[in-house]
Amino acid sequence: MSTPRTKLELTRPWKHTDYKLEPRILIHKSDLSYGDPKSENLLIHWDNLLALKALEQEYAGKIKCIYIDPPYNIEVANPHYQDWYEHSERLTLMYQRLLILRNLLSKQWAFFVQIDDWEWAYLKIIMDEIFWRDNFVNCITVKMSEASWVKMSHASKRLPKMKEYILLYKKEEQLNLDIDKVQIDWWNPEYKTFLENFTKEDKKIIDDILSKEICNEKDSDLVDKIFSKVSLISIFDKMKTLGIDEKNSLEWKLDNARRITQFVWSSSVKKYAEIRLWKQNYWIQEVWSVISPKWLLYFFKVNFDKDSKQPRVQMIFADHNLFQHPWDLWLDIKTTGGVWWEWWVLFPNSKKPEKLIQKIIQSVTKPGDFVLDSFLWSWTTSAVAHKMWRKWIWIELGDHAYTHCKARLDKVVDGEQGWISKLVEWKGWGGYKFYELWPSVLIKDTYGNYIINPEFDPVNLIQSLCKIENFTYKAYLDNIKHGYSTEKDFIHVTTRHITQDIMNDIVNNSLKQWETMLIVAKTFASDLDIPDSIQIKKIPPEILGKCEYNKNSYSLPIMVPISRQVYKKE
Repeated sequence: MSTPRTKLELTRPWKHTDYKLEPRILIHKSDLSYGDPKSENLLIHWDNLLALKALEQEYAGKIKCIYIDPPYNIEVANPHYQDWYEHSERLTLMYQRLLILRNLLSKQWAFFVQIDDWEWAYLKIIMDEIFWRDNFVNCITVKMSEASWVKMSHASKRLPKMKEYILLYKKEEQLNLDIDKVQIDWWNPEYKTFLENFTKEDKKIIDDILSKEICNEKDSDLVDKIFSKVSLISIFDKMKTLGIDEKNSLEWKLDNARRITQFVWSSSVKKYAEIRLWKQNYWIQEVWSVISPKWLLYFFKVNFDKDSKQPRVQMIFADHNLFQHPWDLWLDIKTTGGVWWEWWVLFPNSKKPEKLIQKIIQSVTKPGDFVLDSFLWSWTTSAVAHKMWRKWIWIELGDHAYTHCKARLDKVVDGEQGWISKLVEWKGWGGYKFYELWPSVLIKDTYGNYIINPEFDPVNLIQSLCKIENFTYKAYLDNIKHGYSTEKDFIHVTTRHITQDIMNDIVNNSLKQWETMLIVAKTFASDLDIPDSIQIKKIPPEILGKCEYNKNSYSLPIMVPISRQVYKKE
């Protein structure tokens, strides 16, 4: 009998706290929305835990990509976020939000969370617990700072922080990342042969042929014709002719990489080349082509040293290797220049570069996919997703949802030309809907008893009770069926007193055979004869245990641990 596997987990205070979140309804604020009124993009202003719960029923399984950039717990001077929690408090804050975020993800999803080295190890453990360790893909290290004089002047006390981490999790066993190759900023000294009289048109023809899965003799003849006018010279001789100093030659080499090559050892190409040279005398030019048995086209140097054990015979173009697939160390993101101020609005240095967010969103989504960020803060994710024609949902708490996020997104919709706009040829498009969370459906009266919130009109009450009882709201024509859980199960919400006559009328005129209904009413007769097809609940008493009502924030109490206090003094 096998021994049961022990599950590893991080133990902490409040870990198993069961938050009975009230699934609030979202209220569309048309005066704060902007652009296309049919847009599916949502900007939600409220506590992100309650807002996520409000989204859960309608958007579960619809989000393709989630990127979050939560507070780093490093005491950043930021008027909009408390960024100084005791570890266990912070983990509880994150854990509850991650659970709902998981429920929102589609069958094919990717989850990115960015963090620095102060909290990333703790976050990795709870991410493994919620999303499963087998779904962990990468811990990407991103260069997020430059080596400024101020930063480096303190290096003797503590090594300057130059990087942050992005934890990536996925749903599918195989996640295909669509990430652009990165141009190298160095030169391989083996590329030292210049193709004289080799034009851009010549290179385009060759690249088109090389992109084919199967080449033929006509392709080979065309390439041979191109090389008949080409001569090989040293790039050093070419630079000397142009007056280019070797120390300042990198830019010239990169610009001319299409006509700079190297020759490498290749046993197969050597064999094919010798066969062709044996059949005919091709010494009249320096480079020829050869087709392999797999119908791939290669280029070879005619006068290679046949006596060498590993002669350099195959020619490779430098521009084919100027770009490389990125690895989990991203050093190509520019982090300086205009980061703090955007459109006359101040953003602290926690703002992320648009190029970084573009790289993330592009890697796992296509236009029309939903992207979500529940820690919006400086708008970057929403701005980038919008410019990339993705649908998005953003959540933000505090007045800067109006002063920062909304102000910035209005500019994006109008076609602002900052950051990646020119790169993606952004001209402006679309819009978004602005939402607030409606107040709690139940509040306490002066005696401490829960009552139905007097701010609620009948429609608000119906929508709220549908969510609380896990029914999908739908306004049926008969005004009796207010929502459904299955094709045959419905809900009716009312504040009127339910009598036997009303009950019979509902059963006889609104329900078909085999259909069932939950009636949620303020009061009902005590002697009702309730048929099997009807279930009845009284509000508020019978819904009190379902949720925590009249609670508008799930931010945690703030404590500064002793260890951090000592660190601060140092």
